[in-house]
Amino acid sequence: MAASSPTARRPELAPGSRVALLVPGTPSYVDLVLALLADGIFPVPLDPALTAAERERILAPIRPDLVVTEQHDVAHLLAERADRARGLPRGRPIHCTSGTTGTPKGVWSGLLDEVSAAALVAEERDLWGFRDDDVNLVLSPLHHSAPLRFATGTLLAGGRIVVPGRFDPVRVTAAIASERPTTMFCVPTHLQRLLAYWDEAGMPDLTSFRLVAHAGAPCPPAVKERIVELFPDGSTWEFYGSTEGQFTACRSEEWRAHPGTVGRARPGRVLSTDEDGRIWCAVPEHARFTYLGAPEQTAAAWRETPDGPALTVGDVGRLDAEGYLHLDGRRTDLIITGGVNVYPLEVENALREVSGVDDVAVLGLPDADWGQRVVAVVVGVAEEDALRAHARDVLAPAKRPKDYLRVDELPLTATGKVRRDRLAELLAGSVTGQDPGSVAAEQRP
Repeated sequence: MAASSPTARRPELAPGSRVALLVPGTPSYVDLVLALLADGIFPVPLDPALTAAERERILAPIRPDLVVTEQHDVAHLLAERADRARGLPRGRPIHCTSGTTGTPKGVWSGLLDEVSAAALVAEERDLWGFRDDDVNLVLSPLHHSAPLRFATGTLLAGGRIVVPGRFDPVRVTAAIASERPTTMFCVPTHLQRLLAYWDEAGMPDLTSFRLVAHAGAPCPPAVKERIVELFPDGSTWEFYGSTEGQFTACRSEEWRAHPGTVGRARPGRVLSTDEDGRIWCAVPEHARFTYLGAPEQTAAAWRETPDGPALTVGDVGRLDAEGYLHLDGRRTDLIITGGVNVYPLEVENALREVSGVDDVAVLGLPDADWGQRVVAVVVGVAEEDALRAHARDVLAPAKRPKDYLRVDELPLTATGKVRRDRLAELLAGSVTGQDPGSVAAEQRP
């Protein structure tokens, strides 16, 4: 792994080389990502706050040719190829999976020919309508795939980006007022914090927005309804995807007509589900990938379908008669309690309907009688009696949480996904469970 000191001799970078970026996201960071990709060199965006041990573990299978940890190296590398900062990207950055249940894996799309590279850019531009007068407000860390994708798409169309820094509702509101952004990508946590701040400080003028896209975690229906009301008509979208690939996109108006949906397949993709409910998405050639250093996991992520190679990230759901996808959860998060399958997402969505629930995560803990029992971790002021009463009204007995634990905040990734590995650590020893009789009373039909 090469040193990043400006005085150290750098390796020659050629098409196919890999450059790990462990620096804060800035406009020049995005320029460098595009310039490297135009040369066929693959940036590896990573959180600069990773510990040395985390860096080593994540980068071992990626084997970067250069590791950048200083901002001056960003400027130096960009100066060497500034004329190519808006050239056609010859691939996707090597993003790493969120690592909510284990070590992140590098997603490798390979070097694309000119036709596939052009298709990759056109796909995003056609879907989101990027144009030369766009101003993209960046709310999430740029080492994550979605915010970087929106930022690069904006720049490639001739627009500009605004990067206020670490998310802060005051700073974001000031940027909306001064920069008049037209687009932004956000996660539900951002929206919740912005709405809470605006309720206290007053609402900014939001009329400049033509696109507000959210993803990364389930959005509480009340939050979704509010953003539909506050932002310009037709501007709010949800999409479903992952670091590995994008599956759906959905205007909020479609969500209202199909409550709970995350949309239909994006153009060029075909959705299907298997006998276990696992979601598969057939994708065009430019959207295919492998996991670096993980051939078995790569093989498990792909299968042949009549519509071509299709990928899965282990999520489970169902397609309605009009092709709208409804998520049930992740197969890896499945709780089996008393022989009954329970998907945490279904329980979480139900509990979010209770007044006073700001956020909630559900998981299974070992139980001597039932194998696992359903446990809810709640952020907010909702009373446990109200949570239990609502669960009895809308959930089958096996799906009702047997324990409720209140916390100030959930352990989340920067894109709003629950760190279930850390949540399990948080719960260790915190939930003692109820006596078998009361648990059995909840469990029985």
